[in-house]
Amino acid sequence: MAFWCYILRCSDGKYYTGHTDDLDRRIAEHQHGGYCDFTSKRLPVMLLWAQDFPSRYEALHAELKVKKWSRAKKEALARSDWQALSHFAKPPSERSTGTPPEGVSTSLDTNGVDGQ
Repeated sequence: MAFWCYILRCSDGKYYTGHTDDLDRRIAEHQHGGYCDFTSKRLPVMLLWAQDFPSRYEALHAELKVKKWSRAKKEALARSDWQALSHFAKPPSERSTGTPPEGVSTSLDTNGVDGQ
């Protein structure tokens, strides 16, 4: 049995990170509303990223780790942009003084839209 960690993009641009043992069912529950207060208020939702894991523990561990990440780091993960992911994994004081990787939001907000 596979377990999943996933990121949803809500209609207001905010991100929701979760884990499940049935990705299709869980996304349908989020789309229907009533199963999660956060996403129910922000319909519709769209799957941004998902990764399967061999155990529930590993999927939960990934969820708890990813949900703390910055918006920029989540977006890099969704694009499989390992260079940008590595860039945003470093504390701001340790990042190179150059510009961030092309097309990457530098917002530190983990869920909201830039400037909100």
